[in-house]
Amino acid sequence: MDMTFVLRTALVALTASACAFNSASAQPKPSPADQATLLGQFGDWGAYKANPGGKTVCFALSKPTTAVTDPAGRPRDASYAFVSTRPAEKVKNEVSVIVGYPQKPGIDATATVGSASYVMYTQNDGAWVKNAAEEAQMVDAMRKGADLVIKSESARGTKTTDTYSLKGIAEALDKVAAECK
Repeated sequence: MDMTFVLRTALVALTASACAFNSASAQPKPSPADQATLLGQFGDWGAYKANPGGKTVCFALSKPTTAVTDPAGRPRDASYAFVSTRPAEKVKNEVSVIVGYPQKPGIDATATVGSASYVMYTQNDGAWVKNAAEEAQMVDAMRKGADLVIKSESARGTKTTDTYSLKGIAEALDKVAAECK
């Protein structure tokens, strides 16, 4: 399954869902088959389940608590952090983000949780953990940490720093694990 499709499906489903995030961006309405179901809201993280293309996908999702651009005031779409599980593909706890703009080709993003830092490869407006072997360590750090900080650069040279509260992520991930076996 194409990861960008999964992220887009989740983003569209989030926008269509009645959830606590109150997204201000206008997204097209998804078909009922692609809508995600909110399994629960846990602090700043929601747990969701969807069936795009008939394959079950579960994910924890959050919006940043702060988003800073340099230079200030540059427009961009909403950004989101995901931790996805796709049982049909044997994928569990895949960390990714949508940063809200096309990123500079060839430039990695960074994710920081406490003192741990992770390199994320970028494609269009998405970013994924570059070293898959570090993903479990990152998820463990996220479960224990206070904030996730994502730094990225747009194709036009705008630098962004998005900070996500990790309050509730452990419970959201536990719900995802229970629903997506």
